[in-house]
Amino acid sequence: MDRRAFIAGTLGLLAAPLAVEAQQPKKVPRIGFLTLLGGPTPLEEAFLQGLRDLGYIEGQNLMIEYRWAAGKVDRLPALAEELVRLKVDLIVARAAPAVQAAKNATTTIPIVMLGAADAVGSGFVASLAWPGGNITGTTNIMPELAGKRLELLREVLPRLSRVAFLAHGGDPTHKLFLKDAQEAAEGFGIKFQPLVIAAPEEIEGAFSAMVRERAGALIIQPLFISNLGQGRRIADLAVRKRLPTVSDGNGFPEAGGLMFYGPDQKPTFRRAATYVDKILKGAKPADLPVEQPTKFELVINLKTAKALGLTIPPSVLARADEVIE
Repeated sequence: MDRRAFIAGTLGLLAAPLAVEAQQPKKVPRIGFLTLLGGPTPLEEAFLQGLRDLGYIEGQNLMIEYRWAAGKVDRLPALAEELVRLKVDLIVARAAPAVQAAKNATTTIPIVMLGAADAVGSGFVASLAWPGGNITGTTNIMPELAGKRLELLREVLPRLSRVAFLAHGGDPTHKLFLKDAQEAAEGFGIKFQPLVIAAPEEIEGAFSAMVRERAGALIIQPLFISNLGQGRRIADLAVRKRLPTVSDGNGFPEAGGLMFYGPDQKPTFRRAATYVDKILKGAKPADLPVEQPTKFELVINLKTAKALGLTIPPSVLARADEVIE
């Protein structure tokens, strides 16, 4: 055989595996999305927009396995285990019950929290700066906010002497919400009535208990509004029972609630996409600090105030970021 032909043939054989390797399609990452919701909301769109801003297009270079619990907390463990069996690259878990279910299902697959309440107090991470383990993301409960919400109610209702708090027992963080609110109420000399229910079907019974105990106002755990879709139902019941309301559940005033005071979640959800990006590129959740929101909003629904026969003081209206008329 001609020496030059032999060398060329040998080089060709050596190059062939490299060419085949170069032609191999790049693995498309697949992530899980676990939530109590029954379908997407504007906050999910904010998260997807954050991914698009980083170059991820769902269905093209990123696959998302959605698991919707449709308001059923007891469905979350099975849905989380399903995502683990699919061997997704990471799990995005919206709100504390979903984070808890994902945490129970895996200690190895990275978990990105979306708006989970008190990540440290809930035992999801060791600290905000150094999460440790396989969980990181965003958290949004701050004890001082409970006091600010009560302060708003006091300004609107100077004679307020008893406040009710509606909490969901299926959320592992509900005790933290109750503790912060109760401490704030005691600081103002206001009697505190906790109402812990297990399902939306118990909401009307909780309202009956509030009326029976003569509550003057109601604070609602955000889970009912942001994740269970009960904002309008609660707002309607509150107007019928003549109970002024406040919550940090996104969209509550738009659903008819009197006041919202809490973090603006859209920037937080967009920002959460950066955790997905970093983890898919090799970062470890244990090394990515947990973030808290920095922007807070006050939204007031004047239609609801009128229906309740309330006049919102000018000093409160002046602080509002948005007024619904």
